[in-house]
Amino acid sequence: MSHQKDLQKLTAAGLLISLGIIYGDIGTSPLYVFKAIVGLGHTNFSQRISETLVVGGVSLIIWTLTLQTTLKYVVITLRADNKGEGGIFSLFSLVRRKARWLVIPAVLGGCALLADGIITPPITISSAIEGLTAYYPNLPTVQIVIAIIAALFIIQQFGTSLVGKAFGPMMFIWFSMMGVLGINYIIKMPVILKAFNPYYAYHLLTSDYNAFIILGAVFLCTTGAEALYSDLGHCGRKNIQISWIYVKTCLILNYLGQAVWLLQHTGQSIDLSVNNPFYQLMPQWFLIFGIGIATIAAIIASQALISGSFTLIAEAVRLNLWPKVRINYPSEQKGQLYVPSINWILCAGCIGVVLLFKHEAKMQAAYGLSITVAMLMTTILVSKYLQRKKVPAYLIGIFLAIYLTIEGIFLIGNLHKFFEGGWFTLSIGLVLFTIMWSWFTARRIKNRYVKFVEIDDYYNILKELSEDDTVPKYASQLVYLTSANFNSEIESKIIYSILQKQPKRADVYWLVHVDVVDEPYKSEYEVNFLVPGKLIRIDFKLGFRVEQQINLLFRKVVEDLVKNGEIDITSTYRSLNKHKIVGDFRFVVIEKVLSRSHHLSFYEKIIMFIYRGLKKVSISEERNFGLDMSFVTVEKVPLMLTSPESVKLDRM
Repeated sequence: MSHQKDLQKLTAAGLLISLGIIYGDIGTSPLYVFKAIVGLGHTNFSQRISETLVVGGVSLIIWTLTLQTTLKYVVITLRADNKGEGGIFSLFSLVRRKARWLVIPAVLGGCALLADGIITPPITISSAIEGLTAYYPNLPTVQIVIAIIAALFIIQQFGTSLVGKAFGPMMFIWFSMMGVLGINYIIKMPVILKAFNPYYAYHLLTSDYNAFIILGAVFLCTTGAEALYSDLGHCGRKNIQISWIYVKTCLILNYLGQAVWLLQHTGQSIDLSVNNPFYQLMPQWFLIFGIGIATIAAIIASQALISGSFTLIAEAVRLNLWPKVRINYPSEQKGQLYVPSINWILCAGCIGVVLLFKHEAKMQAAYGLSITVAMLMTTILVSKYLQRKKVPAYLIGIFLAIYLTIEGIFLIGNLHKFFEGGWFTLSIGLVLFTIMWSWFTARRIKNRYVKFVEIDDYYNILKELSEDDTVPKYASQLVYLTSANFNSEIESKIIYSILQKQPKRADVYWLVHVDVVDEPYKSEYEVNFLVPGKLIRIDFKLGFRVEQQINLLFRKVVEDLVKNGEIDITSTYRSLNKHKIVGDFRFVVIEKVLSRSHHLSFYEKIIMFIYRGLKKVSISEERNFGLDMSFVTVEKVPLMLTSPESVKLDRM
């Protein structure tokens, strides 16, 4: 908790860290945004320059960064923090009790962000490397980009805390460089400052029949805005809000500088695939250094997005929105994790994007469409958060009206990209949505058929079984994982397992329940002695960002209970008891399997079919909970969809 409080403080270190891990995506957008605006979606990027297009284009960028990034995310959305944590699933955790349907925007937004993670590394690294073609026209940029991407994903498994410390200073150099390059051109033509007047943005949109295509290109300047919110927990609100002032200033200065360079070529037809306005701001002698800094910034941007994807998946697993996958913690740094399956899926996806589109100009067509969906979903969830905070209804209405309109227009502006490459990220997003939605819905279908019984009906029989010498002892301490939310209930299948499916005699029966709570880092437990010395229930309340190592947590609770003299876990075997040997522990995990599916609807059958496929590639429940497999018994039990009483049968 002290760590969380420290993050909220405004410090020089906090500002530097925020520069390093938050602004990679939005900070590298000047590499390609003006190319997209002036190119108007043409892949040959040879376009005649007009003052209306250039001044209107930079005006649109300024006001998009102001309304979308600054006002929506930095001012409003950053306030929707979950005990210091941000991101779409943190936001969902805050509001999910408001309405069950809110899981839909949460899942849609999460999938859109993951799909964006597949296109961001290729487009940022390609746009940086392609600057070298000015020096070496025949440079094999595709192979170089693939090599950098492969290296980036390979090093993930070793942790990035060491190189991460250099991210802040490098990004400070990057933003400072962009600001200086921009100022250098602005002083040559100060009249460009008129672009701050929104009239020029309005004039461009009303006078150019390509208005929606232009908007689709302008939107690229704010694609990293979601990262400001997702990384709230790493840096704290104040550090993000203050560092954004510097970042936004440098970005706008650079965009204005690029606009001046383009205005110097008004009426000319420029091949933008060779003459990137970003690199044209650099003196010839500095170009090689500038490309080097741009490449490092692109790699940092990619790293931030990969780390964000890992965090997103880890949260989804704990919120039961994604199949159980292996999550590693490669370093001691708080919050740093590594998800091998996602790492290699992202790697394959990124390399696939490079091979499919080859050049950054063509990748722009696939970029931006999915992230618009994520922003729309965040708008919906934030409105529910504002409602929870008792913000007046008319203010929430104004917020929704403004941002659903802005993002709706951007979505329409990006729709033309579908056939040019947007289909790729939307297809990826659809696959991810199918996985998330199937996993979430299948769990609800299974829970429908889980039968609970009153546990106090079985107190006496469990006590008698524990003391019955005619039944071979199964374990000294027998532990069951239960999904029953109340102390008074227990799954009928656990009772069946103990009493009928090979009666299991034990000295003490333990019931362990894990409740994933809305707070990110909560880690508490509660003990209930249902039958003193015979039946004990432990309820763990763990945050959605806490590693669920039940083996270690359970051991810690038992040690505390022994230390307090509340339980005695010494073996009851006479030969072991006199030497004070601790009794053995055994965990029983009951896996619920649907026995028949013909009573399910067609939609539910499809969901369960997908779920069974996902179950085969996901890790088991016991591994997910970090249980020692040498002490675990897994029992598969059928979930009966029909009771025997409902079966009609005549005796002959």
